[in-house]
Amino acid sequence: MLKQQYDFILSSRNTLLNYIGGISENDFLTDNSSFGRGSIRNLLVHICQTYCAWIGERALGIEQEFLPFERYQTLQDCQTYFKQVDEYIGLFTEKFKGKELQEMVLNRNDAILTVNPLQLFTHVATHEFHHKGQIMSLSRHLGYTPVDADIIR
Repeated sequence: MLKQQYDFILSSRNTLLNYIGGISENDFLTDNSSFGRGSIRNLLVHICQTYCAWIGERALGIEQEFLPFERYQTLQDCQTYFKQVDEYIGLFTEKFKGKELQEMVLNRNDAILTVNPLQLFTHVATHEFHHKGQIMSLSRHLGYTPVDADIIR
């Protein structure tokens, strides 16, 4: 079920990334402190970092190196990072297939959390959609007309 849900997320994400492809490179990097991480680029990288921290590092035990936003200068750089996210989600859905409600213990900033894979997956997915909304709002402030990137459109 998680794999099917992630396919819906990918469809929405691809719509968003195609839309961002029409945004100028300058606007892609323009900081606006009213929108979370500041720029469309930063928001995309932050989405990836969150997936990599929760799914890659905490759930799968894969050590991560979190590079500064400035290391991602283009949409293509961000799309490459999303491919890493997709790989982690593939590993995650296989590892926890049929065990979506089984409790797991994770370490977050030296605090122990007890969650299940469904909660973890839901957390990163809703996080992505929250920031997708910020990207759409930020792009509107930059003079663009956002597309419908909902799951059902």
